[in-house]
Amino acid sequence: MLEEFKKFVMRGNVIDLAVGVIIGGAFGAIVSSLVNDILMPVIGLVLGKVSFVDLLVALDGKTYASLKAARDAGGAVLAYGNFIQNIINFLIIAFVIFLIVRTVNRMAAKPAPAPAAPTTKDCPYCASAIPLKATRCPNCTSQLS
Repeated sequence: MLEEFKKFVMRGNVIDLAVGVIIGGAFGAIVSSLVNDILMPVIGLVLGKVSFVDLLVALDGKTYASLKAARDAGGAVLAYGNFIQNIINFLIIAFVIFLIVRTVNRMAAKPAPAPAAPTTKDCPYCASAIPLKATRCPNCTSQLS
């Protein structure tokens, strides 16, 4: 069983998948940082110094200064600001993956066109090229079957 497991783990697909998951996780962290630390503060500033992290609806009817304050108080809230940030994260990741797949598809080798159908055949007597529909060789005048 250990040998079978070793064979499974060492297959190319499993290793490729593992590398993809690790790189994907690292890429997700970079995109999250881009959105949370660079894009959202700029968007919040443009929209009137709004912090998207603190956008929430308190379900218990109370008012909270921030999401952290609401969670510390144990209040039930809908944190739609975090939801907006996650949507932006997803859109950026999806767009980058689209660009990568598009580039890989363009770089992939295009299949060679199918060879054209032959229009001639060789005479079995003199080996010269003659039209496919010929019944007599124009070079050696042999009758073809």
